Amino acid sequence: MKASRIAAVGAVAGVAVLTLSAPAFAHVSVQPEGEAAKGGYAVVNFKVPNERDNASTTKLEVTFPTDHPLASVMPQPIDGWDIKVTKSKLDKPLEMHGKKIDEAVTKVTWTADDDAGIGPGFFQKFPVSVGTLPEKADELVFKALQTYSNKEVVRWIEVPQEGQEEPDFPAPVLTLAEASADGHSHGASDGGAEDAKSDENAENAAAETTASADSGDAGGTDTTARVLGIVGIVVGAAGVAYGVLAGRRRADA
Repeated sequence: MKASRIAAVGAVAGVAVLTLSAPAFAHVSVQPEGEAAKGGYAVVNFKVPNERDNASTTKLEVTFPTDHPLASVMPQPIDGWDIKVTKSKLDKPLEMHGKKIDEAVTKVTWTADDDAGIGPGFFQKFPVSVGTLPEKADELVFKALQTYSNKEVVRWIEVPQEGQEEPDFPAPVLTLAEASADGHSHGASDGGAEDAKSDENAENAAAETTASADSGDAGGTDTTARVLGIVGIVVGAAGVAYGVLAGRRRADA
Protein backbone atom coordinates (compact mmCIF):
# COMPACT_ATOMS: atom_id res chain seq x y z
CA MET A 1 0.00 0.00 0.00
CA LYS A 2 1.40 3.37 -0.97
CA ALA A 3 1.99 6.10 1.56
CA SER A 4 -0.58 8.28 -0.20
CA ARG A 5 -3.20 5.60 0.33
CA ILE A 6 -2.36 5.39 4.02
CA ALA A 7 -2.79 9.16 4.35
CA ALA A 8 -6.11 8.98 2.49
CA VAL A 9 -7.37 6.19 4.76
CA GLY A 10 -6.32 8.21 7.82
CA ALA A 11 -8.16 11.28 6.57
CA VAL A 12 -11.35 9.30 5.93
CA ALA A 13 -11.11 7.72 9.37
CA GLY A 14 -10.67 11.17 10.92
CA VAL A 15 -13.78 12.50 9.22
CA ALA A 16 -15.75 9.46 10.37
CA VAL A 17 -14.61 9.91 13.99
CA LEU A 18 -15.52 13.59 13.96
CA THR A 19 -18.94 12.88 12.46
CA LEU A 20 -19.76 10.19 14.99
CA SER A 21 -18.45 12.09 18.02
CA ALA A 22 -19.99 15.51 17.31
CA PRO A 23 -23.42 14.89 18.94
CA ALA A 24 -21.76 13.70 22.14
CA PHE A 25 -20.73 17.19 23.25
CA ALA A 26 -23.01 19.55 21.31
CA HIS A 27 -26.21 19.57 23.33
CA VAL A 28 -28.03 21.95 25.68
CA SER A 29 -26.85 21.45 29.27
CA VAL A 30 -27.29 23.01 32.72
CA GLN A 31 -24.58 23.62 35.32
CA PRO A 32 -24.61 25.53 38.63
CA GLU A 33 -22.39 28.45 39.53
CA GLY A 34 -20.46 26.73 42.28
CA GLU A 35 -22.78 24.26 43.96
CA ALA A 36 -26.54 23.57 43.84
CA ALA A 37 -27.24 22.30 47.37
CA LYS A 38 -30.48 20.66 48.41
CA GLY A 39 -32.77 23.04 50.28
CA GLY A 40 -30.89 26.13 49.12
CA TYR A 41 -30.59 28.61 46.26
CA ALA A 42 -28.27 28.54 43.27
CA VAL A 43 -27.51 30.33 40.02
CA VAL A 44 -27.54 27.87 37.14
CA ASN A 45 -26.43 28.36 33.54
CA PHE A 46 -28.19 26.80 30.59
CA LYS A 47 -25.40 26.39 28.05
CA VAL A 48 -26.59 26.41 24.43
CA PRO A 49 -24.11 25.62 21.62
CA ASN A 50 -24.99 26.30 17.98
CA GLU A 51 -24.80 23.00 16.09
CA ARG A 52 -25.51 24.35 12.62
CA ASP A 53 -23.13 25.88 10.08
CA ASN A 54 -25.80 27.81 8.15
CA ALA A 55 -28.23 29.03 10.84
CA SER A 56 -28.27 30.86 14.18
CA THR A 57 -30.03 29.86 17.38
CA THR A 58 -32.74 32.47 17.90
CA LYS A 59 -34.90 30.95 20.63
CA LEU A 60 -34.58 28.78 23.75
CA GLU A 61 -37.52 27.41 25.72
CA VAL A 62 -36.78 25.68 29.04
CA THR A 63 -39.56 23.81 30.85
CA PHE A 64 -39.13 23.67 34.63
CA PRO A 65 -39.98 20.50 36.58
CA THR A 66 -43.50 20.21 37.95
CA ASP A 67 -42.73 17.26 40.22
CA HIS A 68 -40.40 19.54 42.20
CA PRO A 69 -41.66 23.09 41.48
CA LEU A 70 -39.39 26.02 42.28
CA ALA A 71 -40.98 28.95 44.07
CA SER A 72 -38.28 31.42 43.01
CA VAL A 73 -37.02 31.62 39.40
CA MET A 74 -35.25 34.83 38.32
CA PRO A 75 -33.52 34.98 34.90
CA GLN A 76 -30.51 37.23 34.44
CA PRO A 77 -31.09 39.89 31.72
CA ILE A 78 -29.00 39.29 28.58
CA ASP A 79 -28.30 41.95 25.96
CA GLY A 80 -30.00 41.16 22.68
CA TRP A 81 -32.49 38.69 24.17
CA ASP A 82 -36.11 39.09 25.26
CA ILE A 83 -37.08 36.95 28.26
CA LYS A 84 -40.57 35.67 29.05
CA VAL A 85 -41.37 33.90 32.34
CA THR A 86 -44.47 31.68 32.38
CA LYS A 87 -46.18 30.73 35.64
CA SER A 88 -48.81 28.07 36.25
CA LYS A 89 -51.12 27.08 39.11
CA LEU A 90 -49.83 24.30 41.34
CA ASP A 91 -51.90 21.26 42.21
CA LYS A 92 -50.31 21.33 45.65
CA PRO A 93 -49.31 24.77 47.06
CA LEU A 94 -45.74 25.31 48.29
CA GLU A 95 -44.77 26.87 51.62
CA MET A 96 -41.91 29.38 51.57
CA HIS A 97 -40.88 31.55 54.54
CA GLY A 98 -44.21 30.89 56.19
CA LYS A 99 -46.22 31.83 53.12
CA LYS A 100 -48.21 29.52 50.87
CA ILE A 101 -47.48 29.81 47.15
CA ASP A 102 -50.07 28.41 44.76
CA GLU A 103 -48.20 29.05 41.49
CA ALA A 104 -44.66 28.56 40.20
CA VAL A 105 -42.60 29.17 37.08
CA THR A 106 -43.10 26.35 34.59
CA LYS A 107 -41.26 27.81 31.58
CA VAL A 108 -38.69 30.45 30.68
CA THR A 109 -38.33 31.54 27.04
CA TRP A 110 -35.41 33.50 25.60
CA THR A 111 -35.93 35.04 22.13
CA ALA A 112 -33.24 36.92 20.20
CA ASP A 113 -34.19 40.51 19.38
CA ASP A 114 -33.10 39.94 15.78
CA ASP A 115 -31.88 37.04 13.64
CA ALA A 116 -28.36 37.32 15.08
CA GLY A 117 -28.87 35.10 18.13
CA ILE A 118 -26.11 32.52 18.63
CA GLY A 119 -24.09 32.28 15.43
CA PRO A 120 -22.38 29.17 14.04
CA GLY A 121 -19.32 28.21 16.06
CA PHE A 122 -20.51 30.00 19.23
CA PHE A 123 -22.39 29.20 22.42
CA GLN A 124 -24.39 31.26 24.91
CA LYS A 125 -25.03 30.88 28.63
CA PHE A 126 -28.45 31.76 30.02
CA PRO A 127 -28.16 32.31 33.82
CA VAL A 128 -31.11 31.83 36.18
CA SER A 129 -31.34 32.13 39.96
CA VAL A 130 -33.47 29.27 41.33
CA GLY A 131 -34.73 28.09 44.72
CA THR A 132 -35.66 26.67 47.02
CA LEU A 133 -34.11 23.48 45.64
CA PRO A 134 -35.85 20.27 46.77
CA GLU A 135 -34.40 18.45 49.77
CA LYS A 136 -35.56 14.97 48.72
CA ALA A 137 -34.32 14.83 45.15
CA ASP A 138 -30.89 14.14 43.70
CA GLU A 139 -31.44 15.90 40.38
CA LEU A 140 -33.80 18.13 38.43
CA VAL A 141 -34.66 17.59 34.76
CA PHE A 142 -35.26 20.60 32.51
CA LYS A 143 -36.61 19.90 29.03
CA ALA A 144 -35.50 22.38 26.36
CA LEU A 145 -36.44 23.38 22.82
CA GLN A 146 -33.79 25.06 20.64
CA THR A 147 -35.05 27.00 17.59
CA TYR A 148 -32.86 28.07 14.68
CA SER A 149 -33.22 30.97 12.26
CA ASN A 150 -34.22 28.50 9.52
CA LYS A 151 -37.23 27.46 11.70
CA GLU A 152 -35.69 24.13 12.66
CA VAL A 153 -36.56 23.05 16.23
CA VAL A 154 -34.36 20.62 18.17
CA ARG A 155 -36.13 19.00 21.14
CA TRP A 156 -33.77 18.27 24.02
CA ILE A 157 -36.36 16.32 26.00
CA GLU A 158 -35.13 12.74 26.34
CA VAL A 159 -34.52 11.86 29.99
CA PRO A 160 -31.24 9.96 30.56
CA GLN A 161 -31.71 6.63 32.34
CA GLU A 162 -29.19 5.17 34.77
CA GLY A 163 -27.28 2.25 33.30
CA GLN A 164 -28.20 3.13 29.72
CA GLU A 165 -26.38 5.01 26.99
CA GLU A 166 -27.01 8.73 26.72
CA PRO A 167 -29.94 9.43 24.38
CA ASP A 168 -29.47 11.33 21.14
CA PHE A 169 -31.31 14.39 22.45
CA PRO A 170 -30.80 14.40 26.25
CA ALA A 171 -32.67 16.86 28.44
CA PRO A 172 -30.52 19.13 30.65
CA VAL A 173 -30.11 17.57 34.11
CA LEU A 174 -29.05 19.51 37.21
CA THR A 175 -27.31 17.37 39.85
CA LEU A 176 -28.02 18.47 43.42
CA ALA A 177 -25.39 18.39 46.14
CA GLU A 178 -26.01 17.47 49.75
CA ALA A 179 -26.65 20.31 52.19
CA SER A 180 -23.80 21.30 54.53
CA ALA A 181 -23.26 19.40 57.79
CA ASP A 182 -25.00 22.07 59.89
CA GLY A 183 -28.13 21.70 57.79
CA HIS A 184 -27.79 25.14 56.20
CA SER A 185 -27.26 26.19 52.63
CA HIS A 186 -27.13 29.73 51.28
CA GLY A 187 -30.63 31.19 51.23
CA ALA A 188 -31.75 29.18 54.26
CA SER A 189 -31.99 32.19 56.59
CA ASP A 190 -34.06 35.35 56.13
CA GLY A 191 -35.35 36.55 52.79
CA GLY A 192 -33.03 39.56 52.64
CA ALA A 193 -29.93 37.39 52.88
CA GLU A 194 -31.31 35.11 50.19
CA ASP A 195 -31.94 37.99 47.81
CA ALA A 196 -28.48 39.47 48.46
CA LYS A 197 -26.79 36.15 47.78
CA SER A 198 -28.88 35.59 44.67
CA ASP A 199 -27.99 39.07 43.40
CA GLU A 200 -24.30 38.42 44.02
CA ASN A 201 -24.42 35.12 42.16
CA ALA A 202 -26.41 36.70 39.34
CA GLU A 203 -23.77 39.42 38.96
CA ASN A 204 -21.04 36.80 38.77
CA ALA A 205 -23.03 34.89 36.15
CA ALA A 206 -23.57 38.09 34.16
CA ALA A 207 -19.84 38.86 34.23
CA GLU A 208 -19.03 35.41 32.92
CA THR A 209 -21.66 35.68 30.20
CA THR A 210 -20.28 39.08 29.09
CA ALA A 211 -16.73 37.74 29.01
CA SER A 212 -17.77 34.80 26.82
CA ALA A 213 -19.64 37.12 24.46
CA ASP A 214 -16.70 39.56 24.16
CA SER A 215 -14.19 36.85 23.30
CA GLY A 216 -14.32 36.30 19.55
CA ASP A 217 -13.24 32.68 19.75
CA ALA A 218 -14.68 31.69 23.13
CA GLY A 219 -17.79 30.13 21.60
CA GLY A 220 -15.86 27.44 19.81
CA THR A 221 -13.38 26.58 22.56
CA ASP A 222 -14.95 23.32 23.72
CA THR A 223 -15.64 22.02 20.24
CA THR A 224 -12.28 23.15 18.82
CA ALA A 225 -10.28 21.49 21.60
CA ARG A 226 -11.99 18.16 21.11
CA VAL A 227 -11.80 18.32 17.33
CA LEU A 228 -8.08 19.10 17.42
CA GLY A 229 -7.52 16.24 19.83
CA ILE A 230 -9.25 13.75 17.53
CA VAL A 231 -7.42 15.05 14.46
CA GLY A 232 -4.12 14.67 16.31
CA ILE A 233 -4.89 11.02 17.07
CA VAL A 234 -5.75 10.30 13.45
CA VAL A 235 -2.64 12.05 12.12
CA GLY A 236 -0.48 10.19 14.62
CA ALA A 237 -1.94 6.84 13.56
CA ALA A 238 -1.28 7.66 9.90
CA GLY A 239 2.34 8.53 10.75
CA VAL A 240 2.88 5.21 12.53
CA ALA A 241 1.45 3.31 9.57
CA TYR A 242 3.73 5.21 7.20
CA GLY A 243 6.76 4.37 9.35
CA VAL A 244 5.92 0.66 9.38
CA LEU A 245 5.50 0.65 5.59
CA ALA A 246 8.81 2.42 5.07
CA GLY A 247 10.54 -0.10 7.33
CA ARG A 248 9.16 -2.98 5.35
CA ARG A 249 10.41 -1.45 2.10
CA ARG A 250 13.93 -1.09 3.50
CA ALA A 251 13.84 -4.69 4.72
CA ASP A 252 12.71 -5.96 1.29
CA ALA A 253 15.50 -3.96 -0.38
